[in-house]
Amino acid sequence: MSGGGRFRRWMYRGGRPNWLARILNRISAVQFASGRLAPATWVTLEVVGRRSGRIVSCPLVMTVHEGERFLVSMLGRRANWVANVRTAGGVAVLAHGIREPVHLTEVEVAERPPILRRFVATAPGARPHVPVGPHAPLEEFRAIAADYPVFRVAVRSTSDDLPVED
Repeated sequence: MSGGGRFRRWMYRGGRPNWLARILNRISAVQFASGRLAPATWVTLEVVGRRSGRIVSCPLVMTVHEGERFLVSMLGRRANWVANVRTAGGVAVLAHGIREPVHLTEVEVAERPPILRRFVATAPGARPHVPVGPHAPLEEFRAIAADYPVFRVAVRSTSDDLPVED
């Protein structure tokens, strides 16, 4: 594994961001949400925190596969944003220049392998966290699919937007 890969794994040891990763994630969340100097697939997910009840922002790389958009957890099932999305019933906002109300639906494990392969191919920062390379056969992605949640992104009405913080 490259030095950069070891560094990224250190920042997320145990599937949780350390102090440096939290600072960099805050900076990335602001940058991705602004839509400036970031590809269109770099987004900020805004979801109500399951414990705090506050809006929590997380920078993510969106994956487009067969014309649909997906969010993948590079850190697996234990990522905080995954638990928050599940608790919020999939209600969230994606920000990239504009705020887009979305509904996230978890993809069945059997449907995940080609989406995971696309994710690994298009999100190089995720490669140190996913034990399968971008050109691996789908069978290798099937073996890990249950460990990496994938959510389908659908636009939702703005009438049921996230609560506004005071």
